[in-house]
Amino acid sequence: MFEDFWGNRALADSLEQMLESGRIPQTILLAGPEGVGKATLARRFAARLLGGKQSIEKDDLSRAGNLDIVAEREKWPAEKRNEDPLLFASYPDFVTFAPDGPLRQISIPQMRLLKERAQFRPLKGDRRVFLIDQIDRAGEQAANSLLKTLEEPPPHLILFLTAANPYDLLPTIRSRSVWMHLAPLGEEEMRQFVASRQLDDLERRIALAQGSPGLAVSLDLETYDRRRAAMLTLLEVASGSAPFAAWVKYAESPASRQEKLEPLLRALYSLLDDLLLLQQGASGIRNTDLRQPLAALAGRVGFPWLRKAVAKVDELADLVRRNIQKNIALDALVLELRPG
Repeated sequence: MFEDFWGNRALADSLEQMLESGRIPQTILLAGPEGVGKATLARRFAARLLGGKQSIEKDDLSRAGNLDIVAEREKWPAEKRNEDPLLFASYPDFVTFAPDGPLRQISIPQMRLLKERAQFRPLKGDRRVFLIDQIDRAGEQAANSLLKTLEEPPPHLILFLTAANPYDLLPTIRSRSVWMHLAPLGEEEMRQFVASRQLDDLERRIALAQGSPGLAVSLDLETYDRRRAAMLTLLEVASGSAPFAAWVKYAESPASRQEKLEPLLRALYSLLDDLLLLQQGASGIRNTDLRQPLAALAGRVGFPWLRKAVAKVDELADLVRRNIQKNIALDALVLELRPG
C-alpha cells in the first residue's frame, strides 16, 4: 500500500499491481476533484518506483516554500517566466510541472522544456517520472505541444497528468492516457483523516472540504469566511433583498482590490450549492453556520433564478484564465441577476 495515502483504495491497489508486475502505462491521467490526492498519489507511486521519497515529497505544491515560489513568480513579467519555465525537481528522475503566473496556467515553454528533458536518460535506475499537475490549465497550444511527447514517449518515461475534469482536455490527450478517477472520501474517512492531522474546526473543515483531504488541510478559514461574506452580499443584492449600495461598499473596499476572482467564485459556488439544497429541502449544506440567512435567501428566489445564477457564474469561470476585470465582471453579474 502507498504510505500515508487516504481514500480510493481500489485505485491505489491497481497502481500497486502495476508496480509489482512491471506493466506500467507510459501516460496515466488521474482525474478527480481538487484536493482529493491526485498529485499526492503520483508522488507516492514515483517514490515506490524510483526511491528518494523524502526528496520527491519536497515537490509537494502545498508546501509553504513552494507556494512562496509560485506566488513570487506571479510578479514576474511574462517574458521572464517564459525564459525560465517553472518546474520542481528535488529528485533527479522526478520532475513536476505546475501552473504558473497570475492566471495559473501550464505554459507552452513548460511543455517544450518537458519534451526536451524527456529525452534525457535516467540518472538512477531505468525510469523517469514526470508529473504535470492540473494539465486542464494548459491552453490549446500548450496541450498540442504536449501531444508530441505523448505520441512518441521515450521508453524510460512515465508521465502522470492530473485534472479536475478530464473532459476539459483535448480528446487526443485522453485517448493516449490510461484514465483513473479519484472519488471524494466518505464522511467517516474524512473524519479520521482530519483527526489524524489534529486540525482545528474539524466539523467545518469536513463540511467545506466535501471529501477532499487536501482542501481540509489547506483551507484558511478566516480567508474563506471573508470571501464568503462578500459573495453572500453579492447574492443578497442580486436577489433584491439588499440595496445595491451594500455591494458597492464591498466592491470599492481595499479588501476587494486584493482578492482574485477565482477563489471568490469557489466561495460563490458553495453558497449556490447550499441554496439549491435548502430550496429542495435536502440536507448536507456546507455553510452550516449561515443556515439562517441562506434559508431566507432560498425562500426569496426561485429555481429559475438559481439556474440563471449558476449559468452566469459558469460563464465567469470560463473567462477567469483570460484575465478579465474582476470588479467589472462581478458588478455585471449582480446587475444581470437583480430583479428589474
